[in-house]
This record gives sequence, C-alpha cells and structure tokens, in this order.
Amino acid sequence: MADRDLLLDFEGKTAVVTLNRPNRRNALSLNLMLELIACLNEIEQNRSVNAVILAAAGKVYCSGHDLSEMTGRSVGEYRRIFDVCAELMMKIQSIPQPVIAEVQGVATAAGCQLVATCDLAIAAEHATFATPGVRIGLFCTTPMVALSRAIGRKRALQMLLTGESIDAETAAEWGLINRVVPERELSSATRKLAARIADASPLTVSIGKQAYYTQIDLDLSKAYGYAKEVMTTNALATDAQEGISAFLEKRVACWSGK
Repeated sequence: MADRDLLLDFEGKTAVVTLNRPNRRNALSLNLMLELIACLNEIEQNRSVNAVILAAAGKVYCSGHDLSEMTGRSVGEYRRIFDVCAELMMKIQSIPQPVIAEVQGVATAAGCQLVATCDLAIAAEHATFATPGVRIGLFCTTPMVALSRAIGRKRALQMLLTGESIDAETAAEWGLINRVVPERELSSATRKLAARIADASPLTVSIGKQAYYTQIDLDLSKAYGYAKEVMTTNALATDAQEGISAFLEKRVACWSGK
C-alpha cells in the first residue's frame, strides 16, 4: 500500500484519504486526480462514512499540478488536465459528506485550490499557502475560482498577482482555513472535528452541505426562497422529528438517516 499514490483508510465514521506522492511533493498528476475522483465516488456511496479527511504524506501538502505534465502538450491534452481538475474540485463539494483538509505543509497553486475547495480546513502552524503561477508564466486561473470564493477579491488578487506565500495565521484570518494548530495536534484536531460532524444525522448534514453551495451565489431573495423550501422538506424527515423530540425529551437522538 505504501507505494500507491493515494491511500484510503476508515476510522469509525470517518474516511481518511491521503495523497501519497511525497517524492513529487504530492503534485496532482492526471492519474492522481482521476484516482481521487474515483475514491470520492466510492466514499459518496458509502452510507457508513459521515465525514472525510483529506491529508497528505511528507512535508508538502500539495504543490499543485505536476509540472512534468505541463510542457509540450497539445491543446486537447491541456484541456483534459484542467477538465479533470475542475471535475475533482466540484466532486469534493458535491459529495454528501463534509471534506476536511488536514494541511501539514506547503499548499501551492492547485494545492492551494484544493484547500480552498474543501468544506473545512485545519493547518499546522508552519503551513504556507500560495498561488505562484504568475511567476512561471502560467497564471493560477483555475485556483482563482476557489480562492476568490474563499477569501474575497482583494486578498485573492494579492495572492494571484504577486505569487507570494501567506502563513497559516494569515490564512485563518482571511478565511482560507478554519484553524491553526501545533503540528503535533493536527491529526487529533482534524479527527475531533470529523467526529463532531459524524455525530449529527448524515441526512441532515448532506442536506445542509448541498443547500449551502446552492444558495451561496444566489441573491438574497432567491436564497431565502430556496432555503425555506429546503428547510420545510428537511422538517418532514424522520431524523428531524427524532432530533427535535430527543431535544425536548432531554435524551440522545437515534439517527436513521431518513
């Protein structure tokens, strides 16, 4: 298993997916992206998994696209790489389980995009983040999509136009990640967060994740129109009725996923 580019382990209700190309700085080769999509498809269908941790082996979280695949290619080959990258990012946000990035080191270019795309992210205190494509003549245009939605226009443009790194504390302040912890606490912190999520009704979490990404780009009136319909449907679910009853009766809820 150690020689595989992607590892999948299960810890209770949490799936731990690990990028395992430390000798290549966990660069997102085309094959690795396809493997990751297939892995997420598998997790999506697994009703026993309520949360996902996306981790990485070695000192670098992810250095972005594999630059050895980025020279001397045809337009069709370049388009294929970026099509698959976009599919991967959208898959992370479309699966019902929340995905937590466990960032132990440098995350650059498409690696920074990966962090910005994940639903939640916790980073070690020495982690850094950058979109340095502008320095090598290939602007980080696809990373820009996720980055600008996570941290806003001015801060995203600062990173994109300068290529300069930001540290973990700045990333947390800007909203790229949720929390910074000492390196020795990173694994336990992500698992604690995953366990907290996994304690809730998987149906309710799935409804909430899908609703969040659907409403976020709607104008206020349309967002409320959509949200009230989702909440009405949610209220009719068995888990909602069980959760409300358990709260009123001061007991632990028993989720059925229905």
